[in-house]
Amino acid sequence: MTVKYPLATSSWDQAEHDALNRVIASDMFSMGPEVRAFEEQFARQFGSKHAVMVNSGSSANLLMTAALFFTKNPGLKLERGDEIIVPAVSWSTTYYPLGQYGLRMKFVDIDLGTLNYDLEALAAAVTDNTRAIMVVNLLGNPNDFDAINKIIDGRDIVVIEDNCESMGATFNGKQAGTFGTVGSYSAFFSHHISTMEGGIVVTDDEELYHIMLSLRAHGWTRNLPKFNHVTGEKSDDPFEESFRFVLPGYNLRPLEMSGALGIEQLKKLPGLIEGRRVNGAMLQAKLGNHPKFIIQREIGASSWFGFSLVLRPDLGLQRADFVKKLTAAGFECRPIVAGNFAKNEVMKYFEYDIHGELSNADYIDQFGLFVGNHHFPIPDAIDALLAL
Repeated sequence: MTVKYPLATSSWDQAEHDALNRVIASDMFSMGPEVRAFEEQFARQFGSKHAVMVNSGSSANLLMTAALFFTKNPGLKLERGDEIIVPAVSWSTTYYPLGQYGLRMKFVDIDLGTLNYDLEALAAAVTDNTRAIMVVNLLGNPNDFDAINKIIDGRDIVVIEDNCESMGATFNGKQAGTFGTVGSYSAFFSHHISTMEGGIVVTDDEELYHIMLSLRAHGWTRNLPKFNHVTGEKSDDPFEESFRFVLPGYNLRPLEMSGALGIEQLKKLPGLIEGRRVNGAMLQAKLGNHPKFIIQREIGASSWFGFSLVLRPDLGLQRADFVKKLTAAGFECRPIVAGNFAKNEVMKYFEYDIHGELSNADYIDQFGLFVGNHHFPIPDAIDALLAL
């Protein structure tokens, strides 16, 4: 079968090739000035004070979770056993760092239309035991942060944002990924920008920024400024500071090639998002009332990572049969992220609770899938979906 409508396509051209050749010519491949320049540009472009680049969006989730365990700020500090609310539908590495650091996850159902939090279920799930909420913006769609802020108003709750699928989405004009204390992004090939592999964490909190600079690279002091929130003041002896370890860190560093690619991709990002939004508007206009499936209901301004198709109830149509139809029509398709993640056997390794029923997540798990969206016009693909 020939794939006519793939899940992902490249947005590279000569600019990215030149960026790679620039790094090759420099003969410096480990994290350096290209990565720093990308971080500075990313922070400016997304309206955040600080950005830290890492080697994947999964690593971004790990880094921002870890940072909240080493902060000295009691208002932000998390402890093992703390309750964190999570949506029942997301990617595996949304959850893994939370479980690996000993947080107790409370799974809450999602909305069948938006694929983000069911806001009534979220409001009922928040209690005095809730210490944090992981907000996941799914398939390009930002959450209703006004509603979430009303739910947690007056409570001592830390908001963490997984925005790996929704770079460029906005809510009330503010960039998704910047509503929480920390927020993550992905620059994997199939995402809105591509640095081969890559991820970014943003924050306005300088202490968390310094903690992440150390945790990203072995927990050493080498990448910290002279005056910082981790050690106070570094010595002026680079030899002494070269192998001084102060936090139990990782090696999550990106390559210079990824930083150089990111610089070029960020220049294109507004146009890439606009192209995806044009396709999203066409999808809504043509398929908003399709008799076989439900499409995602937009919150704010989605960046339309992909197009979800949820089979309508009472059709008697099985997803496996629908996948065969899509495949025959030339579509590459996948489940909606990982479906109801609480059903995965890996959860036996973590502490968690389930709030109420996860009926919508179960339905997505059985009857949901998505196809690709792109930065260029795809009227033929949308017409092919219309004809199914």
